[in-house]
Amino acid sequence: MTRKFIIVFVITTLFTALVVCFSWVYLSQLLRQRLLWADETASQLTNQLEYAASRAVPDLTSTRVDTTNPKALRAAITNYLHADTNLNDMLESVVGNSRIIYDAAIIDPNGVAILDTNPALNGKLVPERPRLSVLRDAGFRRQLRMLYGPATVYDVSIGLELDGQAFGRVHVGVSTVFLRNELTPKLQQAAFFSVVAIFCSLVLSAVVSNVALGPLKAIARNLDTASAGDLLPDEETSAGDEVGLVSLKIAHLGRQIRDTNQIFSALKDNVEQVMTKLQDGLMLFTRDSRVVLVSASAEKFLGRPRREILGRTAEEIFSDGTVLGAVVLPAFQKQRQLVQYEFDAADGHRVQVSLDFIQEKGTPIGALLTMRDAESVRRIEDEIEISRRLSASGRMTRGVAHEVKNPINAIVLHLQLLQNKLQQDDPDTRRHMDIIGNEIHRLDRVVQILVDFTRPRDLRLEDVDLRDILESVSVLAAPDAARHRVRVVLALPNREATNHDPTNHDPTNKKAPKEDDALMVRVDSDLMKQAILNLVLNGMQSMTAGGTLTLKARRDDEMILAEVQDQGCGIPPEAQEKIFELYFTTKGDKGGSGIGLAQTYQIMQWHYGSVEFDSIVGAGTTFRLRLPAAVAKPDRQAEMTV
Repeated sequence: MTRKFIIVFVITTLFTALVVCFSWVYLSQLLRQRLLWADETASQLTNQLEYAASRAVPDLTSTRVDTTNPKALRAAITNYLHADTNLNDMLESVVGNSRIIYDAAIIDPNGVAILDTNPALNGKLVPERPRLSVLRDAGFRRQLRMLYGPATVYDVSIGLELDGQAFGRVHVGVSTVFLRNELTPKLQQAAFFSVVAIFCSLVLSAVVSNVALGPLKAIARNLDTASAGDLLPDEETSAGDEVGLVSLKIAHLGRQIRDTNQIFSALKDNVEQVMTKLQDGLMLFTRDSRVVLVSASAEKFLGRPRREILGRTAEEIFSDGTVLGAVVLPAFQKQRQLVQYEFDAADGHRVQVSLDFIQEKGTPIGALLTMRDAESVRRIEDEIEISRRLSASGRMTRGVAHEVKNPINAIVLHLQLLQNKLQQDDPDTRRHMDIIGNEIHRLDRVVQILVDFTRPRDLRLEDVDLRDILESVSVLAAPDAARHRVRVVLALPNREATNHDPTNHDPTNKKAPKEDDALMVRVDSDLMKQAILNLVLNGMQSMTAGGTLTLKARRDDEMILAEVQDQGCGIPPEAQEKIFELYFTTKGDKGGSGIGLAQTYQIMQWHYGSVEFDSIVGAGTTFRLRLPAAVAKPDRQAEMTV
């Protein structure tokens, strides 16, 4: 059932009901008017009979009638009434000439008929009959029931005074049979016209309302077109009537909807991309605690896919039996903010949860639940702290280098002048001068290393397979591996794990990578080789008794992961927080400079990557390098610049 049909049906019903009401009022008024006419006719005849009866009786005081004797007086009046020809003719004419009068009579005070149109009733008691005013004043439906019910005679009467005294009454009877015969044709005619009017109103209202609502189809088409975002008629092609104005407004609204949809679609895509890349689990709730937005990372915290979370309430998602539910549900019920609550998840990880309620002009409109790995947060904080320290160290180093190099240059210049003057003097003095010169040059190299370490680099980025870089690093590290009795193993995906032979430099020994299995990254190859080589050399130096050093690589979602695993002495716990600091070393007098790991950390930062490690004292250390995959690099860079 369409909306247009409903509207047409309602309009037609209302209009028809209105016509029916008017027809009902018309018929009721018609019947009432005819009954009033009948009452007036009967009343007029009653008055005429009363006048004729009063004229038929003379002044009895001038006759021999004993007026003090009621019986004699009543007998005399009766004789006069019976003897009056005019009165008797009028009684006969009342019944004969009127179509609604049933009978007429003159009744004495005792209710006995003196004169009656039916001579057989003369001298007899006249029974009481309902008054015509009862029929006249009744409601329409009751009038119809009384009129078309059993035949009834209704009475119209008036008091009669004879010889100056009240004497009986004049009665005129109106029969419902005569009234039906009189009124039925008129009522039938009126009812016929009423039915015709109702039918015509039914048809007319249906046609008119249908024609009037005809433009709704065009408006509906315009609305569908506007909803679909298609173009609508412009102002020149729209009609000038009200429908045209509505269509024009719909066209403008459609353009606004199309522009809004485009903005919303772009915003939705951006939000989806951001929510997909977020490491934190985010859940956005509406005012009634129903989820409308979920990040991809929330799945691992809740153990449920996003499609099962969207649209559900907080009570349906969280359970009181879990640690997370026991904390979050009371906060939702009391509308209480939750600030960085930490708990141990079922998998042993430490999870940090916060709940913020969003308000607009003091009215709550939703809530934002954030879930993050507390260990990752601390790791990021550590990395930020290390970066801050490196940045501060870099600024200080550049300043110190600038201040130190100028005196060094002056000392070197004057040292050369002294050497030229002392060429023919004591050889021991020249030997001391050479030692001073060598130490000054070494100090200059240290300063230059500091400058190079803190100077921004121009990266020569290219798409390379990380497996190729690892294989190149294994070749570069081969001499040191042989010297430290270390066996380098390459455990790369879709390439057989091989023991690197330092004496085999045959380039054909390497299997070509499959394109589908490639671990492509966008990096500066030389710098990345240097970063990995620093880890490999440190691992070899930690394996004083030899062993196996394994190089691995694999894909982890949108990241490429490289691992350098050694079997060395491990990193002491007290030194693990400092290993990426510049000039920090655990090698003591074994020749460690404390630059290699700091340089690796810096190179990974330049490539939007990260470096982390696990170490067990006496068992070895595993360094993990994470780099964005080449296909994800542009988005990653754009995200980092926001």
